[in-house]
Amino acid sequence: MSTFHDASPQDVEAVEELLGRSLSGRFAVVVRRADGRPVVIENEPHMRDGTPMPTLFWLIDPELHDEVSRMEGNGGVHRFEALVDPERLIQTHALYEQRRNAATVRLDGAQPSGGVGGTRIGIKCLHAHLANFLIGADDPVGELVAETIGLPELVLQNVRD
Repeated sequence: MSTFHDASPQDVEAVEELLGRSLSGRFAVVVRRADGRPVVIENEPHMRDGTPMPTLFWLIDPELHDEVSRMEGNGGVHRFEALVDPERLIQTHALYEQRRNAATVRLDGAQPSGGVGGTRIGIKCLHAHLANFLIGADDPVGELVAETIGLPELVLQNVRD
């Protein structure tokens, strides 16, 4: 039985406008700005055509996305990899994979794998780590990204059940 909550028609429209395209699978907005704008969406683990979607939590806020992209462009992935406890990062990936597996309803065909950003070790994508942290997960990389960009100053609402 799926407990996945579909996005409202208004959220679908807002997210498609932010991304400039339709999404290939079901999603729900799980973190918003105080004014209601979507910040993070939760993707169903498979797209409509059955293709695995490794990114469970996706940072779609354009301002945060751009800021994190600049950080990545300036060597942020390697810098943060050296700052976090490797064991804690392994645990973060394992918990992410568990969350995604629990949300999986399609058991036919290929399955998504890996942890945050689809990897099992290290850091692949700061955006994915920040999204994971914003949903309330213990993510040391996402926490460092949030601190670096001053995110605690923003008022965000986690709308996950």
